[in-house]
Amino acid sequence: MRKKFFRPLAAALVLPAALLTACGGESGDTAEAGAAGNTIKVGVLHSLSGTMSISEVTVKNSELLAIEEINAKGGVLGKKLEPVVEDGASDWPTFAQKAQKLIKKDKVATVFGGWTSASRKAMLPVFERNKALLWYPVQYEGLESSPYIFYTGATTNQQIVPGLDYLKEKGKKKIYLVGSDYVFPRTANKIIKAYAKANGMQILGEEYTPLGHTEYSTLVNKISDAKPDAVFNTLNGDSNVAFFKQLKSAGFDAAKLPVMSVSIAEEEVKGIGVPNIEGQLVAWNYYQTTSGATNDAFVKAFQAKHKGAVTSDPMEAGYNAVHLWAAAAEKAGSVEVEAVKKAAAGISLDLPEGKVTIDGPTQHVYKTARIGVIGKDGLIKEVWSSKEPIKPDPYLKSYPWASGLS
Repeated sequence: MRKKFFRPLAAALVLPAALLTACGGESGDTAEAGAAGNTIKVGVLHSLSGTMSISEVTVKNSELLAIEEINAKGGVLGKKLEPVVEDGASDWPTFAQKAQKLIKKDKVATVFGGWTSASRKAMLPVFERNKALLWYPVQYEGLESSPYIFYTGATTNQQIVPGLDYLKEKGKKKIYLVGSDYVFPRTANKIIKAYAKANGMQILGEEYTPLGHTEYSTLVNKISDAKPDAVFNTLNGDSNVAFFKQLKSAGFDAAKLPVMSVSIAEEEVKGIGVPNIEGQLVAWNYYQTTSGATNDAFVKAFQAKHKGAVTSDPMEAGYNAVHLWAAAAEKAGSVEVEAVKKAAAGISLDLPEGKVTIDGPTQHVYKTARIGVIGKDGLIKEVWSSKEPIKPDPYLKSYPWASGLS
């Protein structure tokens, strides 16, 4: 049975009263305090436990790698970065609490963190109230902007829309929607349905399960009965392990039923098991196999620290966030929030995914869209790309079919 649209998000955003009444102080006060002495404190906030840890631990590791690289080159403004690591524990109110701690108690200059949209939505008012800065590294559903968040993962027109374009190009017109029951899948599917209506595609079903859900036999039967051309998958976390194992056990491989996923990268493939997901489709902006000398160096550096590890889009976007913030602080000559925000506009860096440029008005970044297929080795091979970075359009203003969605 489907839940009402906003119930999961409403529950996620019931924050402790102390957070709702906290005084923010003047913009930049805590950021400048975090730069006192010979170091600059920065926050790293991800789920290191719970259902989302399968995805978020590697993002934390990549952000720490970026911090080490920056420190090895002299730090920021001549000072070494000092990471303060916290565990959001796959619990959205905990993310808000830990964000408040990092800002007010630890007095960090900025925070890198979050994965799910529910965690971001829970943190957003904390950062806005305190006039502090969050760098959010994961693709998301769009229809949002905040003066105190930089979004280094893809927005809708850089991932979901290209994924739909690819399915349409391949003649996949009957789509079944499967997602976790929170804001990202719900909003993404609202957008997908609007796209489908305008592009001659049919949505045969739309199902949601709680984060951490592991019983998918009934859902697999529904998909089987509906006979879609493809599934568009917005499940998150370790629910993907159960879903793909049970889909494969029911006789559905990539040839029989292609699944386009937007939250499964190389790290999740390891957890799901290659035989259960080989040949399936993903939409991202970066893969471990992305060509280029910058990515070769990044993969080598990360695997030198984490034996047997793979690199992935979200962790690369987290790595990028640290380098982009550092570049903005150097340009500003300060870690003060408003100065960094002003300096960030237009900054371009050669990063593992290619050229990444900060769009000042939206505080999102230009990103190249890439569709990939999961191979026998567990890595993802690019089969299509946009060739050039796509300008972020979080509110889909350039798409007539999206009118009214926001």
